[in-house]
Amino acid sequence: MAINSRTIPLTLLSGCSFALCLSAWPSSASEVIAIKGSSTVYPITARAIKQFQQTSQGRSVQFSLKETGSSAGFREFCYGKIPVANASRPISKKEISACTSNNIRFIELPIAFDAITIAVNKNNNWVTSITTKELQRLWNRKASGSVTRWNQVNHDFPDRPIKLCGPGKDSGTYDIFNKAINGSLKNSRSDYTASENDNVLVDCVINNQNALAYFGFGYFKKNSSKLRALKVVSPNGNPVAPSIANVQKELYQPLSRPLFLYVNDRMLNNDKSLRNFVAFYLRRAESLVKEANYIPLPSRTYRLVESKLYRHILGSSFSGTIPVGLTIGQVLEQSFDQHKKPAYR
Repeated sequence: MAINSRTIPLTLLSGCSFALCLSAWPSSASEVIAIKGSSTVYPITARAIKQFQQTSQGRSVQFSLKETGSSAGFREFCYGKIPVANASRPISKKEISACTSNNIRFIELPIAFDAITIAVNKNNNWVTSITTKELQRLWNRKASGSVTRWNQVNHDFPDRPIKLCGPGKDSGTYDIFNKAINGSLKNSRSDYTASENDNVLVDCVINNQNALAYFGFGYFKKNSSKLRALKVVSPNGNPVAPSIANVQKELYQPLSRPLFLYVNDRMLNNDKSLRNFVAFYLRRAESLVKEANYIPLPSRTYRLVESKLYRHILGSSFSGTIPVGLTIGQVLEQSFDQHKKPAYR
């Protein structure tokens, strides 16, 4: 089903386990529930929509889902234009300031983990692993126009042109990758094929033997018969492949990262349809994440995520910083630190 190009009818959640919470809120409904943002999170949310519309309620509700990149999604979210933003990184200090200026209060909901995947063409027979220093040599700002051949990345690679494809500047994947590899969100070369649509990046690699790209793990898994993922040499010197097991074992560093939903609190309070959809999404998040080929949080953690929603724990636990190199345990500890405060016990 094509979701990002048009609005589609939705169905609402029935039998919510938090019925008392839901019935206490107003029940006005919006004409369209609009969600924009991360292309990485897009497949998970798309599955939530598909399952949501198969329930017995809410067939009159309309839904619009677009993949615009995390930064673009936050711009609209912090101006109150959309009730939900998909995000492949935590909200930044600048975005928090914009939300505050516009009286936008929000709930931050971690839903999954991801492994940013370095992919090459299936017929590439000269590279199986890559170090973070080699990635930096290839992708930093000074590489623009100068590092254009494979043997400039590593002398053992052939003297062949290299075709680079990657996320655009509105992508959370762009932000996380450049902070992890190049030390700064802005330290990226610009002479590459850029897109906020990960399918464009996948096609770029499939169609060129000399190509290399980085994007979300789910897009690699979906196209693994046509692509090959490189192992990334970890800080301890071991080449580690992106995989669900390696991320859960906290071995794939530094390119693991959390994925989020951000929900406008006022719109949530005023729109029963939105509340039912978000509740539906969270109650099925673990299976939705698995279906989309991403890395689920521990099962018990999803109950904590639901608790953040229904206890109205507002704001970001990351204080506008983008964590790099944190393990799943460290990210979750930080994400739920507000639960430890006396006010929320």
